[in-house]
Amino acid sequence: MGPPLRRALMTKEQRAEDEWSAMLRTAREVSEKAYAPYSHLRVAAVLRGKEGRDYPGCNVENSSFGLTICAEQAAVSRALVEGDAEWSRLLIYTPDSGPLSPCGACRQVLAEFCRELPILSVGRGGLRREMNLRELLPQPFAWPSADPEGPQRGPEGPAGNDVTQSEEEVGGDTR
Repeated sequence: MGPPLRRALMTKEQRAEDEWSAMLRTAREVSEKAYAPYSHLRVAAVLRGKEGRDYPGCNVENSSFGLTICAEQAAVSRALVEGDAEWSRLLIYTPDSGPLSPCGACRQVLAEFCRELPILSVGRGGLRREMNLRELLPQPFAWPSADPEGPQRGPEGPAGNDVTQSEEEVGGDTR
């Protein structure tokens, strides 16, 4: 039985696990390229595009810690450079710690493009943690005119701002 037939006979759960496994293999390779001389915490992230293409990234530390690039942000940048802004899942891997959750900045960057994003984090010894971006960041920052139901890029800003104002609160001008 060849790979296409084997895949066709898999259950939805088996296909999902197969996808996570392929992403984990990529993340393990990429984690070796991480630049982490200060924390010694190597992190890799792999974003899977809606069409099935993977976009890996790794962390790049800087002695000015605020300039450090997280693995998730590196993966987002790579996906965008390749023209892909729609993703189906994210895998985070570190061989140096337990499973990690994306930092606040990474959560906000990811939420700019999608609110529902399954995330699997795998740490040392194969420990796993599953999460979803919407649970990690239920109310991302959004430009005030953004549509709370879907991502908006460009002049409208990201999705997620549920605040509305009445005419009285804005001085009667609702332009």
